[in-house]
Amino acid sequence: MHMSELVEIVDSLENKISKLLHKLELLNQANRRLEEEVIALRQDNETTQGSRTEWEEKYKSLKMANSMMGSNTNKTEAKLKINTLIRELDHCIAQLAE
Repeated sequence: MHMSELVEIVDSLENKISKLLHKLELLNQANRRLEEEVIALRQDNETTQGSRTEWEEKYKSLKMANSMMGSNTNKTEAKLKINTLIRELDHCIAQLAE
């Protein structure tokens, strides 16, 4: 092998390494952007979950209020729930009194 051939091979390798390093930098930048996007999406998801929980609580409250004004079956169900709540409150009061 001649010296000129070795120089060409080394130049070629340097060029390929330079291109690979550039691609690596681009991939690292893309990865950072995607990581930021994942964080933002997770935060959005947490907000959405919180909102969903709020709406579920409102729905339960409305359902309870509706059942108090509805049919006898619903009234019975509401009375049972109220009685359960009263028993729980009585239990808490008794524990506080000890």
